[in-house]
Amino acid sequence: MTSITLNINEKTKKGKALLAFLKAFYDEKETVQLLEEPKSPYNKAFVEKIQKARAEIKEGKTIAIETDSIWESIE
Repeated sequence: MTSITLNINEKTKKGKALLAFLKAFYDEKETVQLLEEPKSPYNKAFVEKIQKARAEIKEGKTIAIETDSIWESIE
């Protein structure tokens, strides 16, 4: 069995057509399975900032920040 992950924009004409095509095969559940990944409640840019900060800490790079503006200081 082969697994393929697709990101389909359901708002476009082609996205709607592709989704309709895949759902047509979904009736035969042994042929195609539709699995939806849960969407993250977190902002992608914020997560990237946190991951970058964690990586810098692991590399030994530390910085002092003002606690009054902690979220703004994360780059």
